[in-house]
Amino acid sequence: MFAAKSPSIPPLSFSEKSLKCPNYCLKLPFTFTSAHPANKNFTHRSLPCIRSSLSLDLDKSLAECTPAQTRVDILAESLPYLQKFRGKTIVVKYGGAAMKSESLQASVINDLVLLSCVGIRPIFVHGGGPEINQWLDRIGLKPNFLNGLRVTDASTMEIVTMVLVGKVNKQLVSLINKAGATAVGLSGIDGRLLTARPSPKAAELGFVGEVALVDPTVLRPLVENNHIPVIASVAADEKGQSYNINADTVAGELAAALGAEKLILLTDVAGILEDKDDPGSLVKEIDIAGVRKMVSEGKVAGGMIPKVNCCIRSLAQGVRTASIIDGRVQHSLLLEVLTDEGAGTMITG
Repeated sequence: MFAAKSPSIPPLSFSEKSLKCPNYCLKLPFTFTSAHPANKNFTHRSLPCIRSSLSLDLDKSLAECTPAQTRVDILAESLPYLQKFRGKTIVVKYGGAAMKSESLQASVINDLVLLSCVGIRPIFVHGGGPEINQWLDRIGLKPNFLNGLRVTDASTMEIVTMVLVGKVNKQLVSLINKAGATAVGLSGIDGRLLTARPSPKAAELGFVGEVALVDPTVLRPLVENNHIPVIASVAADEKGQSYNINADTVAGELAAALGAEKLILLTDVAGILEDKDDPGSLVKEIDIAGVRKMVSEGKVAGGMIPKVNCCIRSLAQGVRTASIIDGRVQHSLLLEVLTDEGAGTMITG
């Protein structure tokens, strides 16, 4: 399952004391559902991955690591999750706080590489709103939004393309490559991956588009050869006009076209809340009918509505599950994929 060169196996971390192993390791903050009762009190788990490291402490001695048998037990507990998702496609939309914070960015990148190392096929979709705003400010253009969507005139569209395709995309590819995987940067224009059409509100929004067609032909050989596609949410229509498309929408449509096992949207909130004013009222799992009811009752509102609609649309087209998770939590991606606990709200079909 792992590469021929055996990676070092990281230590177990306890709730009262965090032990760090000086080897390359990835510390995952969660509890596995285990068939081994003796392991149920652990609040942290770890999995190895080639050259993935978030908890390096070269001053610690090997003696501080937990016993080898314990570490092997932890690895064995991951087997059901690895078997479930091995060879399956997972589409991850990256943005929000996870994109702004360097530590959270490192967490997501390492999580992504670990998933790829163990045979899961991740596809990474990104936007880049804050970067776009910074570059617009540099040239004296003021960002303008309508109902949460960026009003995109010709000058703004040029900046959007330059920033998303030329800068953010290549930075992410470089980070993934540095972490030990092989990434390939694309936009919706490449290989006719996405064909765009104007938004129904084009008169007000300008070059803001929707996904008219997905042709995943260019992606299949990449994922089959264990590459990680990194996709910027820019696409062109049949006449070659470029459009700015919401990254959540792009992720959802790609997940549907690829028959993905899972769609994951990283956000700046805990997930869907039963009471939007109570962070402790997180809904861990809900079906389409349930989430539609919450929307109609006004429990899901504002910027969460487009995300929920994106999830519903992808589920209706065959995606197994769609999750809205808290990108502010370290290793939230692994929490969602490799545990029953999860890191947000999972919507089922």
